[in-house]
Amino acid sequence: MGMGENKMIPMEDNDMRAEYDFTDGVRGKHYRAMQAGYTMTIHEADGTTVVKDVMPKESTVILEPDVKACFPDSESVNTTLRCLIPILSQRQKAKVKKQNKSL
Repeated sequence: MGMGENKMIPMEDNDMRAEYDFTDGVRGKHYRAMQAGYTMTIHEADGTTVVKDVMPKESTVILEPDVKACFPDSESVNTTLRCLIPILSQRQKAKVKKQNKSL
């Protein structure tokens, strides 16, 4: 699913107020910017303001919605990727052999 192909998924539980209209909303609009980090401003009840800079962890991976539907948690993603590692290793070895033969 590439950019511009986002589909709105109807929610079963609609707690949205009638005055909120997201008809022209774009899912993932700020995706790239959020990966670069962001600043939160928190206005406390006592009148003070707290500003926090938030940076995603270096190992953070963000899944597209269609992928997330198949892999709902870290364990399922890691299990699948571990199964792919041997296949990728075999392809890499075959690529190196092919390059060595052409020399």
